[in-house]
Amino acid sequence: MALVLLLLYVASVLLSSTSAFSVPNPIEVITRDFQALTRRVTAYHILLPKSQDVALALKQKIRNANSPMKGSDSKPMYIVDAFCIAAKKYSQDKDVAINGGLLGTLAPQGYCRAKELDKACYEVPLGEVSGPIESDYGYHLLLVTERTNCPKLDGGYTEIRRSEKDGVSTVFAKGGARESDFSVQDASTVLLQQVGFWMGVSLAGGIVAELAAKAANVVDTVPWE
Repeated sequence: MALVLLLLYVASVLLSSTSAFSVPNPIEVITRDFQALTRRVTAYHILLPKSQDVALALKQKIRNANSPMKGSDSKPMYIVDAFCIAAKKYSQDKDVAINGGLLGTLAPQGYCRAKELDKACYEVPLGEVSGPIESDYGYHLLLVTERTNCPKLDGGYTEIRRSEKDGVSTVFAKGGARESDFSVQDASTVLLQQVGFWMGVSLAGGIVAELAAKAANVVDTVPWE
C-alpha cells in the first residue's frame, strides 16, 4: 500500500510538470486504467438464433421457473439453477452450454468474443435475466452473478448468492476476499506502468523545451540580413 501511495504522489508531481502541454490528467488516466483492469465478472449466457420472439419466450420461461405464477404447481427454483438448465437445453454455444452457460468466473473485461455481450456484462443489473442482446453470433440471454469494481451500477453489492433460508431466493452480498486479493497488486502494476509513461512524457517535454530554447538562441544570432 505504501508503494501505491508513493506512486500516486510521483504521478501528481508529474502532472504539475506536464501541465504546459495538452495531455490528459495522469491521475485520471491511472484511475480509469485501474478501474478497467480490476473489473471482473462471473456471468452465464444462452446463445439463441436471431429470433427475438424465441429469446423473449425463453427469458420469460426462466423467470417463471424462478418465480412461478400464482396457482402453478411448480416449485420455485434458484435463478442460477433455472438459467443453467435452460442453457444446457437450448443454448447454441456448445462450448459453454455443457457448464450451464458459464462464460467465466471473475473473468476480466474483454474476455467475451462478442463485444456486445462483453459490454453488457458491465451494464445489466446484477442477478437478473437480461436480453436479448444481439451480436454477430445471434441473440444472447445474460445473467451476471458477480461483478467487481462497478460501484455506480451495483452500489456496495458485488454478487448474488443462494438464500440459506429457502435455497431458492436471491441474496445480494458484498465482495469478499477474492476481490481484494488482486486489487493492490493490480494497482501497483498499473501505477508503475503509468508513472513510467508520464516520466517519459515529462522527460520528452523537457528535451523539447531545451531544443526550442537553443533554436531561439540560434535564430537570434544568425545574420539573416
